[in-house]
Amino acid sequence: MITKFTHGAYLVVIAIPVLFTMMRAIHRHYSRIREELRPDTDSAILPSRVHALVLASTLHKPTLRAIAFARATRPDTLTAITVNVDDHDTRALQQEWEQFSVNAPLMVIESPFREITRPVVKYVKNIHRNGPRDVICVYIPEYVVGHWWENVLHNQSALRLKGRLLFEPGVMVTSVPWQLSSSTRKNLHRVERSPGDIRRGIIAPEAARDIITEPHEKA
Repeated sequence: MITKFTHGAYLVVIAIPVLFTMMRAIHRHYSRIREELRPDTDSAILPSRVHALVLASTLHKPTLRAIAFARATRPDTLTAITVNVDDHDTRALQQEWEQFSVNAPLMVIESPFREITRPVVKYVKNIHRNGPRDVICVYIPEYVVGHWWENVLHNQSALRLKGRLLFEPGVMVTSVPWQLSSSTRKNLHRVERSPGDIRRGIIAPEAARDIITEPHEKA
């Protein structure tokens, strides 16, 4: 390093302490997390009660699925909550709720600033304050889309609310997916085939003949 210091060996002098310090910091981080997650006697204590909250912006199939899924978990209380950002839409939702006889009460949370995240978080905090040993499970219906640009148009409010609720103690967030028609192209049960599968033995020749003749039979 002395003889080649000016020819680039100084980079080694700088890199080795930096890498050593970085790896020591990563090791300390993992050790701290491992110690923090070590099980103790309080880890297996059951909650006093379980409160299920279903976020309902409108009454549609994803909302009804979320309510059905929440009811299947047999919580102590089940409430659908909506944030009143528009009086006309809120009244219409209440009318539809009564019309379809949804088997869950609808709680309307007022929002003077037309905001969704903060009123819901405040409502959840009040429940946790009244029962510190209770668990609050928030069910959020989400759309499963097949195109990246659809993510920009959907699920934005749900993502903001989820990211905020994850920092609240005693709160569990459950995403209830609803697959839109555009997501069918990402069906996990569909067999994806690529060129060369027959040669590599992934697809048997008999199955390959069926694949080739199938489009002709449909035609």
